[in-house]
Amino acid sequence: MERLPKIGIPIIIGFIILVIILAKSAVTIGSGEAGVLYKTFDNGVVTNKPPLGEGFHIVAPWNKVIVYEVRQQELFEKMKVLSSNGLDIILETTAWYMPNPVDLGKLHQEKGADYLDRIIKPALRSAARSVVGRYTPEQLYSSKRDIIQNEIFDETKKILDDQYIILNDVLVRDVTLPATIKDAIERKLKQEQESLEYEFRLVTAAKEAEKVIIEAEGKAESNRILSASLTDKILQDKGIDATMKLAESPNSKIVVIGSEIRITNYFRQPIKLL
Repeated sequence: MERLPKIGIPIIIGFIILVIILAKSAVTIGSGEAGVLYKTFDNGVVTNKPPLGEGFHIVAPWNKVIVYEVRQQELFEKMKVLSSNGLDIILETTAWYMPNPVDLGKLHQEKGADYLDRIIKPALRSAARSVVGRYTPEQLYSSKRDIIQNEIFDETKKILDDQYIILNDVLVRDVTLPATIKDAIERKLKQEQESLEYEFRLVTAAKEAEKVIIEAEGKAESNRILSASLTDKILQDKGIDATMKLAESPNSKIVVIGSEIRITNYFRQPIKLL
């Protein structure tokens, strides 16, 4: 009975040590994360194997796991850039990015966990200054905005492709010009719009006038053809037809006088027909 406590104490101590070791060795990787394994006694960062995925992992207590978020992340950047004519422009951009999970070990080894400040921000700023410097404030404010956005994305992506980072998109959220330049551009755009509207009204009026002329010419030609076809014989026949119709009326009376035909109506007023 006296030996039991002496045997139990080492067991308890061993169990406690085991729990401590397991606690230091257990690593849980959360959703949207991946782990870079660092082997203290074996060449440091593991770059030739995929990173640790989501879930529970056991690693040697003398090794470490550095956890990275591998979801798409957002960077909002507000910067001052120069236009092609040297004016200060405030550009607000959003970049959607994520570390390349396949090269996560290399990213940690060469760039470090603060790769956002070391790599992405400088790349985005450099690309934005390079692209904006090729355009005038008017182009930035209106017609070239989508083109500028695409060019900033292309140039930033070109830099990040070799940095183990995936760039999904770059958005130009706002372009702020000096107030005087902005007012001048808005006045010019308004004048151009008014000029376009005036030109449209002129074209519309010209088309309406052309339509009226064509209709008038058609009517004139129709009357000319009709007049040419109305001979004396046709007019006389039409007069006889009209007389015969009047004769059928119960309120009319036909009187033939010489070569003329007179019709007396209900009120006995003669109507002369040629």
